[in-house]
Formats: sequence, C-alpha cells, structure tokens
Amino acid sequence: MNIQSFSLGPIGTNCYVIRKGEQCLIIDPGWDAPAVTSYIEKENLEPQVILLTHAHFDHIGAVDELRKLYSLDVYLHEEERDWLENAELNRSQFALGGAGITTAAPDKLLKEGRLQIGKFSFDVVHTPGHSPGSVSFIFNEFDFVVSGDVLFHHGIGRTDLPGGNIEQLARSITEHLYTLPDSFTVYPGHGTSTTIGEEKYANPFTLQFYRS
Repeated sequence: MNIQSFSLGPIGTNCYVIRKGEQCLIIDPGWDAPAVTSYIEKENLEPQVILLTHAHFDHIGAVDELRKLYSLDVYLHEEERDWLENAELNRSQFALGGAGITTAAPDKLLKEGRLQIGKFSFDVVHTPGHSPGSVSFIFNEFDFVVSGDVLFHHGIGRTDLPGGNIEQLARSITEHLYTLPDSFTVYPGHGTSTTIGEEKYANPFTLQFYRS
C-alpha cells in the first residue's frame, strides 16, 4: 500500500491517491486535475473510484474532470447526495464569488460498514459534525485513517457552516477515531498527517471533550 498526497486549490485541500499494485483509489480531488492525472499516468495506475469524505467545494473541484476521463463512479454519503449538483449546498456559490462548482450526482451512496473495491478493503465510518455527510475511511490492515475535515493535526473541522454541529463532531472524534489504536496515522483534509495518539493527548481542541 502506498499513499500519495497532493495539496490542491486555494486553501490547500489534501487529495490522496492510494495505490495497491496497479490499482488506485482517488480521495477528495479538490482541484487541479492535471496534478493528479500526471501522477496516475506516470505510475501507470488504474483508478477504481473517486471517494469523497464530504462534498464541500474545496474537496470536489476536480471530480467532474476525473470521473469523465477515467469513467469512474463517485462515492459520497447519502446525507449529501444532492450537494454535488447544488452550488449553494457545496458552498462554492459563496466561496468562489458566484462561480459555482457542480457535477453529476454521486453514482454510489456510502453507508457505514466494510467496503471492497478492487484490491482495497476498508471501513466507512459516518463522522458528522463538520458536515452532515462527513465520513472517515479506515484502513485497518495498514493502520491509517483518512479523516477528511473531521480531525486535523492539532485541530478539528469547523462547525459554523450549515449542517455543522460541535456536539456531533465531538462524538464522531471520540467514538469513532479516538477508539482506534494510538499508532494509527491520520491523513486529514488539510495540513500534515498525524497520529491518533498525538491528537488524543495533545490536540488543544479535543482535550476538553475527550477527557470529559
């Protein structure tokens, strides 16, 4: 298993290409499709699907180009099934000065549980709080989780956007992420990677509700 990260777009959204053999998964292609395609073509990879941790504009900007280029299904949690087609819901209408981002509806709706795609097997966990359909992808076999905008290195996702809820976010982190082994690597939606142990014991935003 190999993980290649790209910091894309105006606010540095992390896109991940996770490869196993010749196959790969694309997670949160937020911007700059050529940066992703050049890596895929250089490594002679075969993309399987596009996985979205959630559908805010900064995580979906390259979805349309990549799904058409590689004929890929897009997976998104059912709570945000309408967001890809709606610039108001995905916030691009407001963030980009009216230049909204839209694409077709998701091909598959994510629910909690084990997901098998090609050579990849991982768990989908619903982790709302930043947005109602936020999910985390847990790769237990390889000791890492892709957390989207739920948990960052010494930070957490904002909860002041429509559908955000700090109590939900606290439960998502403590019940679904902080129950993972401390050694698990966390690959967040923005910023550098971290570990579960580092965040449990040193994240200033979660210490209060983790200890309470």
